[in-house]
Amino acid sequence: MKLKRNLLLIAVVAIAVSLSLAFWGVRDSARENPYITAPVARGDITQVVTATGSLQAVVTVQVGSQVSGTIAKLYADFNSQVKQGQVVVQLDQDKFKASVDQAQANVVSAQANSAKAQVAVEDSKRTLERNRELRRRELVAQADLDAAETAYSTAVAQLEVNKAQVALAKAGLEQAAVDLNHTVIRSPVDGIVVSRNVDVGQTVAASLQAPVLFLIANDLSKMQVDTNVSEGDVGNVWIDQEAIFTVDAYPTRRFQGKVLQVRNAPIMVQNVVTYDAVVGVDNKDLLLKPGMTANVEFLVSRKEGALKIPNAALRFRPPEEKPQVQTAPSGPDGGQRTNGAARSGGGRGAGAGQGSKGKGEGRANREGTVYALRDQKATPVKVQLGISDGTSTEVITDQLKDGEQVVVAMSSSGSQARPTAPGGRRVFGF
Repeated sequence: MKLKRNLLLIAVVAIAVSLSLAFWGVRDSARENPYITAPVARGDITQVVTATGSLQAVVTVQVGSQVSGTIAKLYADFNSQVKQGQVVVQLDQDKFKASVDQAQANVVSAQANSAKAQVAVEDSKRTLERNRELRRRELVAQADLDAAETAYSTAVAQLEVNKAQVALAKAGLEQAAVDLNHTVIRSPVDGIVVSRNVDVGQTVAASLQAPVLFLIANDLSKMQVDTNVSEGDVGNVWIDQEAIFTVDAYPTRRFQGKVLQVRNAPIMVQNVVTYDAVVGVDNKDLLLKPGMTANVEFLVSRKEGALKIPNAALRFRPPEEKPQVQTAPSGPDGGQRTNGAARSGGGRGAGAGQGSKGKGEGRANREGTVYALRDQKATPVKVQLGISDGTSTEVITDQLKDGEQVVVAMSSSGSQARPTAPGGRRVFGF
């Protein structure tokens, strides 16, 4: 029994000594290696331009009123399906019918005055002919003949005035009839009522501009996203480019579309210039609704099996180096852009190779410097940079191998404290 107890004690002491040696060995090893590293790896990398926008129907019509009046009847409501020519609103018509009756009376009066003027012309003409015959016989004075000619000319002119008054009265009648017809408002297109802005009994005033009564979307199965693309990214957006977006209503679903138009008109808000890139969307399931906010990603370039490194490796500099301009350019790979919207590296140059797409003319094959961990030392390596997805950057070089470790930060035992990520979080590795 005593022998077994001694053997057990010896075994426990041996295990304790082994654990202690292992602990201090690991600690010494950590002290010897003050760097935090990440492996160079192969994988797919996609460069995108991100933007936000709002969903709209391709054709949206504002239905208004050309005349002022009171809403008498409503024949459509929110989400109502309407056809072209279908009555949607009727205004109170009493005032307009009275205007039509008054215009008709004015036409009759003008026609009567014109007939009276015609009789006066015929009478003055007979008088003129009689005076001419009497003057030929020298039975009347020349003054009487001149007076008869003047009366005839005056009667003819008055007849023309009365005819013009008849035409004016008829035009007033047509105007009154048009106003009466405008009290019945019809849908100009086939579609669905998106918005109704009036109720029965409400008065609409069309004195300065036509009030909007309804907003009708022509076809919600075809929609578009109007996005605001920054001036720095608009060079990587082109017509027929693939775009993917999400909306808050369906956060797990990704909708696809294509760029239909990149409008040249600049949009300036607080000295920030953006451009409207219109993305066409197929909404045959009618899941998307007008006004939804869309988070859009424009596919600039994609590469499969690319050799890539974390962006933190491009930002790292050993503490013994004096601060100087970094060789890594600004952008997602340089860490100065955080939204993943690639300003450069996309296009034919950066995306050339298997699985690449894009027409943007970004700065391809740019140079950068990373530090590879070789013989427990940070060794600088010049690399050619390709595309970036905001987290990783493609490297085009033979000096780095798949699986090789690159330095991304200093450990707490090194001469430089670990860098912190945005928000104060420490970067412990990748």
